[in-house]
Amino acid sequence: MDPNEHAVYLTFDDGPIPEATPFILKTLEAYGAKATFFVVGDNVRKYPELFQQIIDGGHQVGNHTMNHIGSFKHWTTTYIINTFQANELVHAHLFRPPHGWMRHSVYYWLKKYFRVVMWDVLTRDYSKWMTAEDVVNNVKTLTRNGSIITFHDSLKSIDKLQTALPEALRWLQEQGYAFKTFP
Repeated sequence: MDPNEHAVYLTFDDGPIPEATPFILKTLEAYGAKATFFVVGDNVRKYPELFQQIIDGGHQVGNHTMNHIGSFKHWTTTYIINTFQANELVHAHLFRPPHGWMRHSVYYWLKKYFRVVMWDVLTRDYSKWMTAEDVVNNVKTLTRNGSIITFHDSLKSIDKLQTALPEALRWLQEQGYAFKTFP
């Protein structure tokens, strides 16, 4: 991303799920923020109405595989098939590998069909060792112009996000950051 641009790219991995997605969408709307949701195909299959709410909210979607599988634990062919199964539901041009890892052979194939989007700020909102305050501090200390900030749309993160997401968005706005999605 352009390091001279005073903007950040908010991303949310793993959803949609009924326990977290509605809160995230309401909070983003309250701050006038748009984000990119890297969704798991099986969650889209289970909760199509939540997936549609993400799209109707003007947010962007990306593919996060059908079953949140890890690239190093599966054959390249299996991983690619799983990714394309998800895309039958998601219809995305963006891809993010679960856990941020993928084999070189997987990257070789997927880069032909998707723009692979990683991150530079991982909030660690999913960690049982982190508090909501720690999550906000990660945003404050690691964010810079053009940062791609990763939160999680998941059961592991929602308790922390209820406090951390509004606080992080408020701080980002106070710093003058715009919220952008990927071209």
